[in-house]
Amino acid sequence: AWEAKKPLVIEDIEVAPPQAWQVRIKITATGVCHTDSFSLSGSDPEGLFPVVLGHEGAGIVESVGEGVTNFKAGDHVIALYIPQCNECKFCKSGKTNLCQKIRLTQGAGVMPNGSSRLSCKGQQLFHFMGTSTFAEYAVVADIWVTKINESAPLEKVCLLGCGISTGYGAALNTFRWSLAAFAPSGVWVQSDWQWVWAARRLAPPRSTASTSIPPNSSWPGSSASPT
Repeated sequence: AWEAKKPLVIEDIEVAPPQAWQVRIKITATGVCHTDSFSLSGSDPEGLFPVVLGHEGAGIVESVGEGVTNFKAGDHVIALYIPQCNECKFCKSGKTNLCQKIRLTQGAGVMPNGSSRLSCKGQQLFHFMGTSTFAEYAVVADIWVTKINESAPLEKVCLLGCGISTGYGAALNTFRWSLAAFAPSGVWVQSDWQWVWAARRLAPPRSTASTSIPPNSSWPGSSASPT
């Protein structure tokens, strides 16, 4: 996405090799989240351009940088837009969804070391939510990745990066089924609601919830090659 309020375009971009504590993934499947659409619309005050959008991706590790020991080439993985460092006060308190390890650089559209691994036509591109899965390759910090079973269908488990986990976590951790009514916003697109209701079956409600489901969003895509 070169700028807000403009259609996505397919470009040949360079995805530089991973540096220390980084992993380069060949993305085989990615979902489209309402957050991607929100950023592209220009409504996000923190939106940065030009940027490679996307944050629901799964694929196969192509290479790893210095210091990476938990992953190797060939591993099947999911890219995560929220890391889990296991070191900050939130991770140690069990609130890993609030991990602060690399939030500042993530919001600035760069890697934890302040660099960008993405460029096009000689121009630096911003990373999106630390993942940028609307490309054939993505470089992410090693704590932004989780390994999965190789038999898992990548075109389905990519949604675990945001859509499924957001709805599931909201149902079991935040929502608690104690509210009488609420209105959805942001990431709450229909697919997430389906997973909220699926999670509800695992935790019997304490009161009835009244929900409003927004209509589906339609969408437009990007390609990349490693250097």
